[in-house]
Amino acid sequence: MMKFFNYCKVCYDELAHKVTWPTRKELTGSAVLVLTASVIIALVVFGMDFAFEKIMSLVYPG
Repeated sequence: MMKFFNYCKVCYDELAHKVTWPTRKELTGSAVLVLTASVIIALVVFGMDFAFEKIMSLVYPG
């Protein structure tokens, strides 16, 4: 049981004192980057879906 408590203490110490947390500016920049990439990928997938739908409607009319 003592090993478990020691493990928890070491984990807390590492999390509280050794981890470098991002600044608010870095976090905002990363979030904007991820959001922008997600929107671009969604638009590409939408465009491909739309194009394939039109192509398939020409191949298989009706």
